[in-house]
Amino acid sequence: MTAPAQPQPVLRLLDANLDRAREGLRVVEDWCRFGLDRADLVARLKDLRQRLGLLHADRYKQARHTAGDVAAGMAHPAQATREQPAAVVAANCGRVQEALRVLEEFGRTEDPALAAEAAAIRYALYDLEVELLRANSAGDQRRELLQRCRLYLVTSPSVQLEAVVQAALEGGVRLVQYRAKDGSLGPDGEPLTDGQRLVQAQALRDLCSRYGALFLVNDRIDIALAVDADGVHLGQGDLPPALARRLLGPEKLIGRSTHALSQLRQAVADGCDYVGVGPVNATPTKPGREPVGLAYVGQAAAESPIPCFAIGGIEACNLAAVQAAGCNRVAVVRAITAAADPAAASRELLEMLN
Repeated sequence: MTAPAQPQPVLRLLDANLDRAREGLRVVEDWCRFGLDRADLVARLKDLRQRLGLLHADRYKQARHTAGDVAAGMAHPAQATREQPAAVVAANCGRVQEALRVLEEFGRTEDPALAAEAAAIRYALYDLEVELLRANSAGDQRRELLQRCRLYLVTSPSVQLEAVVQAALEGGVRLVQYRAKDGSLGPDGEPLTDGQRLVQAQALRDLCSRYGALFLVNDRIDIALAVDADGVHLGQGDLPPALARRLLGPEKLIGRSTHALSQLRQAVADGCDYVGVGPVNATPTKPGREPVGLAYVGQAAAESPIPCFAIGGIEACNLAAVQAAGCNRVAVVRAITAAADPAAASRELLEMLN
């Protein structure tokens, strides 16, 4: 006896949902590859996609008849609202899960192996989706906190480094940069070693985590990665932001020092998350650097689509002039680190900025 012919509509349905599931997996896979730089997630998604591909039989493809599909080309207004990658990823995860459920239901009679694999992949994707959401949300949370920050503490080498930073955090600071350039001296009066920098950065990172503050490392991407910092700050002579982004991934923050409007525009084009604007005044932190004054501060505040922090000799006594120029975010060093009471100094600056 010959087996009864398989109904053509079911074959077309299985083909359409195999296409839908594989396409959706590819969309998510490419975001993990090019957006998140997560080889581990790419490998897992590729495995799911290829497992489906092995079961996409020729008889399903031969049953395809796009011209006769009454829903071909049908779209929904919600598709036009997916402006962020996270929304695209979430939509495609849902699309794949729905397609897999259809394959599972209609494949039980026509193709039990396909139905079983569709069910297994659907459950695997549930767990993967959680990891994807976490990977996407980490960067969003950092950038939301960055938007709320008005006061940025940049550290300088000190025997009381941890105590000063903790006091600033208690005073309300929620953005800290660890800065220890070449030639900086350690507690013993000798030049800091990379081992000492790593220990200091880890201690400050732990402190910032405890207070819910962002922690960035100046220049040293390797140390930022080692302590899982929230990002890095780059000077004009440091590694280019594109390379930093490739090393750090999209969820981390990248800041850039700028001294002219052309540099600010380039930082924006390079995908930086914020810029430093200055030095506003002459400062021993930047010996030999000519101050840019308040004119550039005003230009940056008016034009910058990303947060800009005025920096360079800013203290409570001259903060009003910076604010009058249009900038209500500042980065300071000595105004907090050299204060007799860093917590009180932090509170005073925050009250003026807020």
